[in-house]
Amino acid sequence: MPRRIMEGVVVSTKMSKTAVVRVDRTYVHPLFKKTVRRSKHYHAHDENNSAVEGQRVSIQECPPRSKLKCWEIVPAEGQSA
Repeated sequence: MPRRIMEGVVVSTKMSKTAVVRVDRTYVHPLFKKTVRRSKHYHAHDENNSAVEGQRVSIQECPPRSKLKCWEIVPAEGQSA
């Protein structure tokens, strides 16, 4: 099964080797036909502590690393891991 990949903004990097990423999504409300924005926070593994708050990153699913972490930050293209 392919791993899901999502894009979001780093909200917090206060934990060691972990970044909190906010992923926003929009959808149309089924009854009112109005566009609604929702966001969710994901704890993502960041091996080198390279993420900076406000940075836009991609995260992908991985096997669980702790109670909350089952996502990891995907290194940007042209950037070594």
